[in-house]
Amino acid sequence: MNTEEPLHTDIDAAADRDREAAVHKALARLSLPAKVALLAGADMWSLPANEEIGLGRLVMSDGPAGVRGERWTPDDPSLAIPSPTALAATWDVDLARRTGRLLAQEARRKGAHVVLAPTVNLHRTPRGGRHFECYSEDPLLTGDIGAALVAGVQDGGVATTPKHFVANDSETDRYTVDVHLDERTLRELYLAPFEAIVRKARPWGMMAAYNRVDGVGMSEHDTLNNGVLRGEWGFDGALVSDWTGARDTVGCALGGLDIAMPGPATVYGEHLVTAVREGRVPERVVDDLARRVLRLAARVGLLDGAPAAVPADRLPAAIDGEGLARELAARSFVLVRNEGGILPLVRPDRVALIGAAAVEARIGGGGSAQVFPTRTITPLDGLRAAGVELAYAQGADPLVHLAPIRVPLTAVLRGAAGEALATTVAADGAVRWIGRLPGTVDFADLASVEVTGTLVPQGSGVHRFAVRGVGRFCLRVDGLVLFDDVLELEGDDPAAAFLAPPERVFAVELAAGAAAEVTLVHTLPPAAGVAGFGLVSFTLGHAAPGRTGDELIEEAVAAARAAEVAIVVVGTTEEVESEGVDRADLTLPGRQDELVARVAAANPNTVVVVNAGAPVLMPWRERVAAVLLTWFPGQEAGHALADVLLGRTEPGGRLPTTWPAEAADAPVLRVEPQDGVLPYEEGLFIGYRAWQRAGTEPAYWFGHGLGYTDWAYEGLEARRVEGGTDREPYGAAAEVTVWLRNTGERTGRETVQIYLAHNGADPSRPDRQLAAFGTVEAAPGDRVAARMRIPLRAFQTWDATAGAWRSRAGVHTVEAGRSIADRRLSIALDVPVQG
Repeated sequence: MNTEEPLHTDIDAAADRDREAAVHKALARLSLPAKVALLAGADMWSLPANEEIGLGRLVMSDGPAGVRGERWTPDDPSLAIPSPTALAATWDVDLARRTGRLLAQEARRKGAHVVLAPTVNLHRTPRGGRHFECYSEDPLLTGDIGAALVAGVQDGGVATTPKHFVANDSETDRYTVDVHLDERTLRELYLAPFEAIVRKARPWGMMAAYNRVDGVGMSEHDTLNNGVLRGEWGFDGALVSDWTGARDTVGCALGGLDIAMPGPATVYGEHLVTAVREGRVPERVVDDLARRVLRLAARVGLLDGAPAAVPADRLPAAIDGEGLARELAARSFVLVRNEGGILPLVRPDRVALIGAAAVEARIGGGGSAQVFPTRTITPLDGLRAAGVELAYAQGADPLVHLAPIRVPLTAVLRGAAGEALATTVAADGAVRWIGRLPGTVDFADLASVEVTGTLVPQGSGVHRFAVRGVGRFCLRVDGLVLFDDVLELEGDDPAAAFLAPPERVFAVELAAGAAAEVTLVHTLPPAAGVAGFGLVSFTLGHAAPGRTGDELIEEAVAAARAAEVAIVVVGTTEEVESEGVDRADLTLPGRQDELVARVAAANPNTVVVVNAGAPVLMPWRERVAAVLLTWFPGQEAGHALADVLLGRTEPGGRLPTTWPAEAADAPVLRVEPQDGVLPYEEGLFIGYRAWQRAGTEPAYWFGHGLGYTDWAYEGLEARRVEGGTDREPYGAAAEVTVWLRNTGERTGRETVQIYLAHNGADPSRPDRQLAAFGTVEAAPGDRVAARMRIPLRAFQTWDATAGAWRSRAGVHTVEAGRSIADRRLSIALDVPVQG
């Protein structure tokens, strides 16, 4: 719930002074080139050390759903936690802070000092391809969960970079798009989560977005970076570019960009030294940039003479990572339908488990949030481990691209003359190295990669093979050359080479039992990867002859008909929900909708588990007994699913975003720029704000979610307090108490939501908005109080004419309930504040 309690870690004033003194001393010893050297990556993931001033090498790592470290390979796995949208679905800031501490623990294990997270852009539209990596359509929920996660990571002595500052809310042309929006919308929606995080948690870093805002690139945006972020909010951390997002030397320096990543080739370095010597950039600007980088290094313990923000003896206690990942997943699951109380299942005898996602669980989204997990517990694994006897049927194949070939591959890295530089083993056909190659191979020496394996077909017939990647490929199967040509990248997104590469598919007849050698040679394109930093990413795919789609569905229907309960697991795939690509539509890929409809017709006790990071259409939702949304649930997915389905744990989630019934009903669908510009014409009206204004009924409202018990809302109290000020806008302006009683038969947890409504006199404002939230737990029959604080900011609007926040005096309606559409109690509150 909202709190005035400080979240930030570095509250030791004496240590702060000593740290700043050490930073000042180190900066004074540096020449101009040495100062500039601090401002750019030494390689893909690190900033350079400087022994002369006692500065250590600073390592950054992707980490929204698990800390990857410098090596992105299966032999260096990471703990994979549920996706950020899942974390927001818990509506639990304490759990978010514990999750942050777990990420810090993983970062220390991986040797990383900065976690490039959290992603706090908004769910402006359900078509956003990176929806799963963001928290919510609501800025208050996003800001509170984000601030708690930042606080948790920094509790562990590791820095964060809330991202992407700002208005990077979709993926189409994200590298160049110019977002146009009015100042009030910018302030009240898109800047709001960043402001809350800066003021509450004091992050040590921030990441600038690729896009432009009103014509100015965010890596160069003096008004927002220096004026708002630093000048108004007091941010004193380091601002880092998104990878390859720094494009103009002078613009970035004057716009307040402290770190250009990755390196070593960036717009800083010798370019910035020259700009200073030619008078285009004052040296004091470089001093400011370097000072903030040194401050970041000092806070994470990498600058001699500077006390770390968190001494070793104050680090949090060790966390059971697998246990917390399992708890978080179960707490995030949202039960949106439960007809007849079919869940939890009570000693089920004959269970049919159906769906490709039941054995190939999608535990995380694609892109920078993706990690190689330490293990993966699938729904099939989890239910069997829980003692459930079941029959499995695939039912439908949702994949758009062929899956990686499932045989070990010997990978030989070769130089320009064909000489072998290193040899390693790939577990399957997905080959990916970013920033660092196997052995001691340097990217500058690498010309090609050759992978070879032996496939022993289980069945005769037509086998399909796929090549997916960018560059020249030569594919040979059983001595036959199937492809020898170049696959070219479309568009200008530098990350598309591994996020959305092209694919070619080929067919060949193979006989069962007859071993076939498969070889793929990949010749890297010039300056492999993005702007010359190291990237090797390609996939050798394979599909054996199999049953037809009709046969798979008939098999699933037969299994469902013979079962007491049918559990169908459906979901999205990496091809339709990933960083770098927005969604073309909201439908489940393949024939999964048909599968659910057919199974539901065969068995009225059908439970559908939706494994997706963002809203999908569910045309069958009224024809099944239960629908459970599990997001991308991390590596402990199957255990958490068994816990919830069998009633060991209550599904604790509530929707952090509204789910549409039809795609056309979504208030905002446009993600495609026109002539490079994407106008946010909807203004303040996104998510539930727009749904309520339109009077359209979605499939499931923001805040909705069922548990395994019932609650009566018995009383509501609200009173004004004087905790918030213009300088502390997240201090409390009102305190609210909601009295509830657990009227069910088991102990349960309830998420209490407080909405603030106005009198309707101002049509430019949304009808109501989330103002506070909290969770309570009670045994059957017990009465409990949920106490929450409404921040001053909830009573304010941005006055673009005055360029300031103005408090809305008068009578406000405080509403308490279970969702935006299920508000049980209300009370008038007079707040005669003046702005």
